[in-house]
Amino acid sequence: MATKLQIRTGQGFVAGSLIGTLGGLIGLGGAEFRLPVLVGLFRLSTLEAVVLNKAMSLVVVAAALLFRARAIPVDQLVGHSGIAMNLLAGSLVGAWWAAGHALTMPRIWLNRIIMGMLAGLAVLMLSESLLGSNSGSVALLDAGIPRVIAGVVAGFGIGIVAALLGVAGGELLIPTIVLLYGVDIKLAGSLSLMVSLPTMIVGFARYSRSDAFDVLRREQPLFGWMVVGSILGAGVGGMMLGLIPTRLLLAVLGCILLISAVKAFLHSSGE
Repeated sequence: MATKLQIRTGQGFVAGSLIGTLGGLIGLGGAEFRLPVLVGLFRLSTLEAVVLNKAMSLVVVAAALLFRARAIPVDQLVGHSGIAMNLLAGSLVGAWWAAGHALTMPRIWLNRIIMGMLAGLAVLMLSESLLGSNSGSVALLDAGIPRVIAGVVAGFGIGIVAALLGVAGGELLIPTIVLLYGVDIKLAGSLSLMVSLPTMIVGFARYSRSDAFDVLRREQPLFGWMVVGSILGAGVGGMMLGLIPTRLLLAVLGCILLISAVKAFLHSSGE
């Protein structure tokens, strides 16, 4: 007969696989969907769920960066490293600032802010499904001081979202890179990972001061199996890319994220 631990880790593997597959189908890590699952299904506190989600995102993003190296050569990334540095100038500060505030913020307000951010990402997905995504070609701003300032500001906001949700931020980074710098969407995906990794490390380092960081030790089996499931699922989703219309998938996932976010975080707030 299966023990509670086996059932919990089994659920983690299945959830990670499903989320990873869905994320792979639309070119994301799926961390946006993991957070409501960690809170709603596995009953973690909001801050613990954010810390665990961020740790998983670090592993998944590092793996994704290695997987994409064959499609997008390193020298091509180096040639566009100025874009990553521009966004990092804001995202590192935003992640450090937001993680610090999350540690002292009342839980009910943290829940509401996270629910609002997830709802915003859901609306963004629904908008992309209706309007389509820009594949890049013409930059919104010409190279110069205005674009550098816009990049720092955008990076700061994305760093805040990444720190508070424990996500890589690809859903925001990719369209920002495509629109602001006029970069091809495939290259933008790899550049977004270059920005995400150090941004998440900064937020992760700040969260290490919290008691919630102990969740990594306590939930080690869940963490391990969910990460394995996420990476395998991302691989499966990548291979299935194109089988399902992306705009239809975005619409469905946007609705799922909106419903699950509201349900999980209203419940955790005791409302």
